[in-house]
Amino acid sequence: MNFPTRPGVFTASLTPLNQDASPNLNQLVSHVNWLFGQGSDGVAILGSTGEANSLTFEQRLSIIEHTAGELPPEKLMLGTGSCSMQDAIRLTTASVQAGVFTVLVLPPFYYRPQSEEGAFRYFSDLIETVSEERLRVVFYNFPQLTGFSFSLELLTRLRERYGQVAAGIKDSSGDWENMKLLAREIPDFSVYAGTEKFLLDILREGGAGCITATGNLTSPACSEVYRAWRSGDSDEADRAQQLLTRQRLALQQKPFVSGLKALLEQSTNDPNWKNLLPPFVPLTPEDASAFSKEATAVGIQLPSGN
Repeated sequence: MNFPTRPGVFTASLTPLNQDASPNLNQLVSHVNWLFGQGSDGVAILGSTGEANSLTFEQRLSIIEHTAGELPPEKLMLGTGSCSMQDAIRLTTASVQAGVFTVLVLPPFYYRPQSEEGAFRYFSDLIETVSEERLRVVFYNFPQLTGFSFSLELLTRLRERYGQVAAGIKDSSGDWENMKLLAREIPDFSVYAGTEKFLLDILREGGAGCITATGNLTSPACSEVYRAWRSGDSDEADRAQQLLTRQRLALQQKPFVSGLKALLEQSTNDPNWKNLLPPFVPLTPEDASAFSKEATAVGIQLPSGN
């Protein structure tokens, strides 16, 4: 497959916060580098797991500028979607100017598109205003939160109009049949499952990989699946996927931001991991301790510091 974006396992990174709720930029860079070392092929910053839509515009802009300057840009995917078209344009332009050309973009999710024409207009205006042939837009399909689902017809229309700029999709709908359809029907289009539960399945259907919140702790197991699939060892890939699925199911018992940050705070003793933006609330110490035991029981190696 000739994917227009980097294939493989992307982790949707958490955003470490200071006590005053501002992003800790240096710790974010350290965390992303740690994720690379754990087996992530790439990292998506400023997605849902990164609490992007609870950050200010200025905070998001500072994250784009800082991380792009400190991390390998070809391994990054930056979340630049916004209900405000002008903010989406400014954030996407900032990403391009910083050298990160792959962006993850939600549809507008308050006055959500009332028709596919509305969604087409939003993305057309974004792509044409940014006007950068190296731009690669990964559409973020998360209908549970946005109230809008990308259809095959809409994606095909965007692809036909904008070529490789309309590069792919992160499908967090949980609808496996839809993911499979997109991977089969749109040639050279990067389809990423929004959960590693479908990692091996989407790879076998010609998809690009996954972009996953729980990759903050499952990157090693994700990497094993991807390595086995690339090597052509089908039996080993199946075994690795079974373990990976158990890990995912264990971690998704708690809200991702609260649960993952609790596990990192408990294992690293770093108080910044306690900090969350509303409406998230931290786990109780008792819940965090029990959750940690459940995670380690399925083979998740919690860090002692990162």
